[in-house]
Amino acid sequence: MKIVVIGGTGLIGSKLVETLTERGHDVTPAAPSTGVNAYTGEGLAQVLSGADVVVDVSNSPTLDDAAREFFQTATTNLLAAEESAGVAHHVALSVVGTDQLAAQSGYFDAKLLQENLIAEGPIPYTIVHATQFFEFLNTLADSATVDDTVRMPPAYFQPMAAADVAEGVAGAAVEEPVNGVVEIGGPTAVLLPDLLRTALTAVGDSRAVVADPEAKYWGIELGERTLLPGPAARLFATRFEDWIVRAAARG
Repeated sequence: MKIVVIGGTGLIGSKLVETLTERGHDVTPAAPSTGVNAYTGEGLAQVLSGADVVVDVSNSPTLDDAAREFFQTATTNLLAAEESAGVAHHVALSVVGTDQLAAQSGYFDAKLLQENLIAEGPIPYTIVHATQFFEFLNTLADSATVDDTVRMPPAYFQPMAAADVAEGVAGAAVEEPVNGVVEIGGPTAVLLPDLLRTALTAVGDSRAVVADPEAKYWGIELGERTLLPGPAARLFATRFEDWIVRAAARG
């Protein structure tokens, strides 16, 4: 199967390319650094020629309202190029809870727009909703730090390793389109402040982490279970405790 991965040089994309290649597929990573830019349209026709599946794991360069322009333009360009090339399956990576988060966030509103464009477009599709990544826990803590204290709402989330995200997306890519959303997540639901406290302690970060019901998540008021996947989600086994040990061993 010939598969093109848009955003194929990034954190998830590079792992996805490796995973699919190991399974014997003909995989092409596509990114501005390889001469392919979904936002401008550069290189799309050439890279999609003969492709069976396109997987889009690219992301907006900003996480604010400007993301809407990126996702609208890039997704429109990509779907049009796929239709011209005869692509049979479009797979896109998105986020668990996007529909609930969109009303309070320009970024998640942009992700919901992306999903709607795909659903209304001409290509059979699968949208993969993933939970948060272990790799971004420090970034999440930074976003909520004031005066050396991290304040997070006592809401649950179920994060996962980036390698497991890639595995979940790879599974969707080689299966038939579902013309809907599938969810993937980590093994355990845990309170945001509890896991952030563990994550910072593991790397010797002395910031205090406080559970604050008034605190927001990326500026969003969370419900207790907004970030959790549903009962039909595919869950992966990698625990944070095991992931952090492996990450430390890699240096």
